[in-house]
Parts: sequence; C-alpha cells; structure tokens
Amino acid sequence: MAEEVRLVADIGGTNARFALCAGDGWPYAIHLERCADHATLEDAVSAYLARLPVRPRRAAIAAAVAVSGDRVRMTNRAWSFSVTALRARLGLEQLLVLNDFTALALAVPRLRPEELRQVGGGAPTGNAPIAVIGPGTGLGVSGLIPAGGGHWIPLQSEGGHVTFGAADERQVPILRELSRRYGHVSAERLLSGPGLVNLYRALAAIEGVPAERLTPPQVSARALAGTCPLCREALETFCALLGTVAGNLVLTLGARGGLYIGGGIVPRLFDYFVGSPFRASFERRGRFSAYLAAVPSYVILAEHPALLGASAAFDHAPDLIGAFAAADGD
Repeated sequence: MAEEVRLVADIGGTNARFALCAGDGWPYAIHLERCADHATLEDAVSAYLARLPVRPRRAAIAAAVAVSGDRVRMTNRAWSFSVTALRARLGLEQLLVLNDFTALALAVPRLRPEELRQVGGGAPTGNAPIAVIGPGTGLGVSGLIPAGGGHWIPLQSEGGHVTFGAADERQVPILRELSRRYGHVSAERLLSGPGLVNLYRALAAIEGVPAERLTPPQVSARALAGTCPLCREALETFCALLGTVAGNLVLTLGARGGLYIGGGIVPRLFDYFVGSPFRASFERRGRFSAYLAAVPSYVILAEHPALLGASAAFDHAPDLIGAFAAADGD
C-alpha cells in the first residue's frame, strides 16, 4: 500500500507556506505563496495544489487566528472561510485548522538540537510546562503542558493581545503615545513587525522629531547599521519588551521547561538579539529574579517549524489542540 501523503500549511498575515508530509511527519515540497497575491485562502491553497503531481486527501492548516468553530476570520489578513465548505471545495476527506502558534508548540519536542540556540538560563526542568512566543506580522503565544509518558497538550492562546504595561520610566511615554493613537495597547502593538514601526514613531514623537515612513526591515537595518539612533532605540526597546512579556508568560505557566522564541523577526536578528536587553528584562522580576534566571530561553532557528507542528496535529484529537476538524460525514 502506498504511503499516505498529507497537505500541511502555515498561514501568516504576510506569507502562506505549504508542504507535503508522509509517514515520518517531516515536511517536504515546501512552497511559499504571498498572501497579498490571493483574494482568499482557497485561492492560495489551490495555487499550491496545482503544482503537485499528487492530490492529498487530508490537510492540516495552521493559521494566525483564534480557532473557535467552523467560521474562521484571520486577525492580520482579510480572509474569512468556513472550514467545512473549504474542505468540500478542495475535495479533502479531512481538514484540520488550528492556531499557528499551537502548531509551533507542537513542533518544539520534535526540533533537532542544531535548530535551537540557547540565550541565557540554565538547564530545563523535566516534566515542566514550556512557553512559546514569537513576534512576526503579529505576536504569537502558546505553550506545552506535560501529560505524562512523553506526551504534551499544546495551548491555544491569544496572549499576544494582553494589555501592554510599561516596565520602566522610558516606556511610560511610549505607552502614553500609543494609547493616544490606539486606545487599548496590546503587547502585539509593540512586539510585531508593525510594532517595531510603532516604537520608532512613538520615540520620534516623544523626541519631537519627524518620523520617516519606514518599514519594519528598514527600522531594523538602520538600527543594526547604527545610522539612526531612534531606530536603534526602537530595536533595543523591542527586545526589552519581549523579555518582559516572555518573563510574564513563563511565570504564568510555571514554564521551567524553557521558553522557545519563534516568529519571523528574532531568528533573523539572532546575533544582535544575544547581546540585546532581552535577557536582562526577562530576569528583572524582583523576588522572582532568581526563578527566571534559571529558566533557559531558546531561539528557534528551524526554517519551517510550524509546518512540522501542523504535521504533528494529525496525531492529536482536535479538542486537545483547540482545532476545528471537518471530515466526510460531518
């Protein structure tokens, strides 16, 4: 009997990544589609399927969205779809849709040592929860809860939308400036690609200087080159804020098993990130500073970890990963 080939996808606000997987679960035939090139998710999936010599019958899609039922509306992309209807239109026997950072969490136990780089802390505590966070187009948050026997329960979290709180005097006027602009200021308003630009613009307003119309890559490039002091401060503040939010997540979950950082920003800035204010802010926690100093943090350098996690989702009951599954007979 031929080995079953399944479709897996990682749908972010900017890019949609597709792959196939078989018995070992490792993605192959990986291809990227720009979300802006397609009016709907169905169009993007169909564009990938048209490239294939095979037609998968089962699929798992990890998307940057809170999955709570058949109707899915993405947070950072104007795509909305019915899981059941999409399964039928694509001719699939089963379609599983889960949050992209739930998928990233599922990938963590399967990552190879060379796909991780430790930044501070000691050794992880066995049989303890694990925290997962990552800024990209938005801010993804998840975690893993040990279930015994080497099994894990991943969390479906929208922790990127927790309320931002200033941790020092310099961050107070930043919060004030963004509150004036947005009303509610979430962590994602600062810890994401658009958030890096928000930081730059807020700092410019605080200093009373005009802000240029910069993209996130331009802010980070100028910061690393040392050609723009405001960009440099924006990137430093970005890393410090990530340390604060990540430390809060670790304390909330009791994640002595470690913190894993993914997303599209930090891995690309790894050399800078190691010496950034991230770890000092992560550990600066008063009476619990020693607790956090012992917790290791890792940057995920694997190229497509969410695809690996989407593949792992086939091995879990949908209700254990907060997923919605549509199948023949539904």
